[in-house]
Amino acid sequence: MKSLEPAPPHGASSEGFALVADFVRQVIAIADGEVHKLRRDPTEVFTRSVQPILWLLVFGQVFGRSRAIPTGALRYLDFMAPGVLAQSVLFTAIFFGIAIIWERDLGIVHKMLVSPAYRSALVLGKAASAGVRGLTQTVIIYGVTLLLGIHVRLAVLPVLGVLIAVLLGSAVFSTFSLVIACIVKTRERFMGIGQVLTMPLFFASNAIYPIEMMPGWLRVVARGNPLTYLVDALRALMVKGGQSAFGLGADVAVQLATLVVLVVIAGRLYPSVAR
Repeated sequence: MKSLEPAPPHGASSEGFALVADFVRQVIAIADGEVHKLRRDPTEVFTRSVQPILWLLVFGQVFGRSRAIPTGALRYLDFMAPGVLAQSVLFTAIFFGIAIIWERDLGIVHKMLVSPAYRSALVLGKAASAGVRGLTQTVIIYGVTLLLGIHVRLAVLPVLGVLIAVLLGSAVFSTFSLVIACIVKTRERFMGIGQVLTMPLFFASNAIYPIEMMPGWLRVVARGNPLTYLVDALRALMVKGGQSAFGLGADVAVQLATLVVLVVIAGRLYPSVAR
């Protein structure tokens, strides 16, 4: 039986499309402004690359020789490379929120809040710019992996998948950083909390050892850690012979769900950073 409900007027659908288009334009405008800052000071990208490069050159080489960590058919360096890329994404994005505190002190946040822009568009725009930073880290780490002879996949689709995963992971952790900045509101507290969170997030994941090696309680924590799913996706896409333990669909779904929740929270908290 056909539904008797009237079809929505054509004007309503066109108005909805206009709202979506306006939202996207706002996100792009915010992201473009943030990327311009990176162009003016590209040294940040290279300084953030030092730590993951050292992990590959020192930690990876030593543990690869000891063979103390079971990684199946993968060499340890191959197993570790996606985890180091995820670490770089985490360490770059987790301190992104400090820029919001600087913008508050300079009065920029107040100007944004009086604009007609959606709060969620402001949050997503900043998350997208963090993704650009993550992509530059990806290029650098890919170059290092090739120099070390790590068996990375260079076909178009796997590389594209890695870039998408990095963009999504950067958005998740930069939005998480923004939530922290909205709560603590001072640079000193933010830096302290950021430093406290990064290492537990990193070590309570499958970045440098498989989940099967962990004690039971840590396995539970690792499965609730968004970084675990980023590493899992990168390991399946980035290295030859790498496999996803949870499935790429589950990895993407967890990351997207986490991002949506964080964007909603950050959108509600964003005005409070100006107070």
